[in-house]
Amino acid sequence: MSEIPAKAMSSEGSSGEAAARDAGGVPTAETWHSSPPGSLYDYIKVASFSIGPDGLIDQWSGRAAQLFGVPAGEAVGKDPIEAFVPAELRERGHRKMAEILDGREWTGVVPFRMPTEPVEPTDASRMRTGTGAGAGAPRVSSPRSGSPRATEGVTAGVTEGVAEVYVMPTQTESGERAAVCIVVDVRALRRIETDLAASEAIFGQSPFGFLLFDTDLRVLRANRPFASVFGGRADDHRGRTVHDYLPRGEADRVQAALRRVLETGESVTDMQLVGPAPDSGERRHWTINLYRVHSGSGRPIGVAGLATDVTRRHAAAREAAHARRNLALLNEAGARIGNSLDLETTARELLDVVVPGFCDLASVDLYQGLLAGDEAALNSRSLADGSAELRRVAAASAVADVPYLEASGGDGAVDVGAVHRYSFNSPCADALRTARSQFVPAEAGGLIQSTLAVPMVAHDTVVGLARFARTKGSEPFNDRDRALAVELAARAAVCIDNARLYRREHERALILQRSLLPPDNPEASGLDIACRYLPGNAATEVGGDWFDVIELPGHRTALVVGDVMGRGLRAAVAMGELRTAVRTLALLDLEPAEVLSALDEIARGLGTPGGPSSSAVGPGGGVQQATRAARRAGHADLSEVYLATCVYAVYDAVTRRCTFANAGHLPPVLVEPGEGALMLDVPPGMPLGVGGEPFEEVEVELPEGSLLALYTDGLVESRDHPLDEGLSAFRRALDDPSSALEDVCDHVLNTLDTHHGEDDIALLMARVQGLPEEAVGDWVLEREPRSVGRARELTRAQLTAWDMDALVDTTELLVSELVTNALRYGEGEIRLRLLLDRSLVCEVWDAGLVQPRRRRARDTDEGGRGLQLVGLLSASWGSRRTPRGKTVWFELPLPDGNSATVDPTEALLSLY
Repeated sequence: MSEIPAKAMSSEGSSGEAAARDAGGVPTAETWHSSPPGSLYDYIKVASFSIGPDGLIDQWSGRAAQLFGVPAGEAVGKDPIEAFVPAELRERGHRKMAEILDGREWTGVVPFRMPTEPVEPTDASRMRTGTGAGAGAPRVSSPRSGSPRATEGVTAGVTEGVAEVYVMPTQTESGERAAVCIVVDVRALRRIETDLAASEAIFGQSPFGFLLFDTDLRVLRANRPFASVFGGRADDHRGRTVHDYLPRGEADRVQAALRRVLETGESVTDMQLVGPAPDSGERRHWTINLYRVHSGSGRPIGVAGLATDVTRRHAAAREAAHARRNLALLNEAGARIGNSLDLETTARELLDVVVPGFCDLASVDLYQGLLAGDEAALNSRSLADGSAELRRVAAASAVADVPYLEASGGDGAVDVGAVHRYSFNSPCADALRTARSQFVPAEAGGLIQSTLAVPMVAHDTVVGLARFARTKGSEPFNDRDRALAVELAARAAVCIDNARLYRREHERALILQRSLLPPDNPEASGLDIACRYLPGNAATEVGGDWFDVIELPGHRTALVVGDVMGRGLRAAVAMGELRTAVRTLALLDLEPAEVLSALDEIARGLGTPGGPSSSAVGPGGGVQQATRAARRAGHADLSEVYLATCVYAVYDAVTRRCTFANAGHLPPVLVEPGEGALMLDVPPGMPLGVGGEPFEEVEVELPEGSLLALYTDGLVESRDHPLDEGLSAFRRALDDPSSALEDVCDHVLNTLDTHHGEDDIALLMARVQGLPEEAVGDWVLEREPRSVGRARELTRAQLTAWDMDALVDTTELLVSELVTNALRYGEGEIRLRLLLDRSLVCEVWDAGLVQPRRRRARDTDEGGRGLQLVGLLSASWGSRRTPRGKTVWFELPLPDGNSATVDPTEALLSLY
């Protein structure tokens, strides 16, 4: 036997631990780890065997049995070339073996194979011990080591491998030549080479910083990217600790993590670190991953750390967070700012958004002229240079000790509602003057460290100034914050300007509407009138409600209440047009149904380009012709529908009878003396502007002292109170009409829900006070010439009885003219009626249908001056149709002792 294999076998067994072998003599896997920890042999697998002088295996080591999977009992005595070398290489193998036995050394890579046979299934324990039927059975390679292993049910075949062999010639004791073979598994060497390349790639080629800490938590190795950040060469970092790179707090945290990883084996992922860069005060951010490193035997040898500089990523994340915050603020501003049309409320909504999410203190100042509604102030010189008066409309603070911001440096805090100015040279005045935001310098020793003055610009007009401030301890404002503040201020400015424009339109519409309504105390013959108009609140637009009291000839009165559907200036204008049309139609003395029919045509033409106006109204059907012409013009795409409801009533003070016509309006309410309030059954008809349906009339006799109420839906209907409940409450409020009429109106408004602000309210109430019988003179005259003299006698006697001697001559002259015209141009019997109330009215009735027409007589004409004389001497005159003919009337004012009466003789002579 050779000496070297004997020594090798001895070396294998002297590791301090007995090599474990199975019953067949094949060492177990633990054989490869019997060397001292950290040895190279933990990673490579080396085996040995010896060849005797006869070229046969005479010694077979345990590691050879492990590598080739063949126990010594089967290997010893075999020709290694015939047993392990493929057939096609055996001839060459024999030549090499001959050379080796001649004393030559040889090193090379040798492929080998080993025939295998099927292995019968055996008990696992018997396979491990190698006893029984399975003992000495061939084995196949295991996946991990490549060594042949006994496997159940494996078919017959071969196991191939590659081994690097170092053959050394030896001599036996008798001087014969032999050889010792050292065999290394090539696959293990390739794995080591790959692992070394991967390790070098990590340390040398990785773009990330890589550190390897030993068990003392000192740097064992560092790569170049790490050294490029912290300076020096990679080898210069050996022996350093984390305290040499990071601030104390961060270093302690990392060292604790290293110790925890080394002790528990639990890795740490994405640990965030913050520290200054070497030779720079720049704040850097890193993320590090830590994991424990083991030797080939599984013993922990240190901790590896992979560090990445994420400063840019952190900055980008910070920018993204700021962007999300800014977007959230803008979204919140869009949802919360501008929900009302009130300037002060809009300013407060802006501050609710920015404090404390954007700043610690904030204020909004608006120009005083803008708040006062002075349009000229918006173009004044003081406004242009930023020195105009401002009023602080809103302020907010998240700091209890600083409730308000100062007007300018050293001027003191400004309370909400106070009027102040910014000095000309101050940053705030400069911001107002240039319409650009400004950074306001902080005062030394003050609590405020950063302030932004942002002009509130809407439609190229500066309406005020918003100031945002941050206290010490907060991050100062930067350009990104300035852009956000400008955007927030611009949004609020647009809403404030819209509120200003709405307030202006609302006030103008209200002025227009009030100017179109009758005076507060309208007077009417035979009626005591009281009225109320309540506009909607500032949050709702002006509506189209209106009422009117129109005096008609013969001591008659037209009572009108209407409501144009819609709100705003257009509704107010439409209401004005309809009211003007009603007054025009009333002067024509048309029946109530005819008035509503004409109004319906007018309403249908209001929204049509070139539609009719009230000047086109007349009994000849001008309204209908104009409306049809407008529709034929082909402007249907430009038309706008105007709808309105209206109640038109004509009251005769002589007969105390009232004729109603209704166009879709709420019914009138009548309260008779001693009775409860009731709704008059007046057919509602269709609203004005719908067209196609006639209107019906209802005539009602009103008892003396009864109360008549006309109203709009805003009085009896709201979101919280349905119409039926409102009407019932209205009737209950009128159950005691004995009080003064003004008190009754106030009682109704105080009792009902009139402060909802959803719609404007119109209320018209009239108490019936008919003309007494002694104030009426009524006679029927025969159709004969002497009736003219009879009329003069009756007139003189009646005026004398009324103690109206001053009007006798004028009235006699005019009565004779009208009676004469009735005899000459009229038909049927003649009726003369004198009415005395607030004025003297004379009416002459006949059955003729031809209306008198006033004309200018020439100097040579003998007649034709009667109506001219009537128009000259009377306050007013006219004619109207009646169911049985016509009535010609004139009116004379009652003498008051101060006004001079016209001399009939002088008036008559002036006609020639």
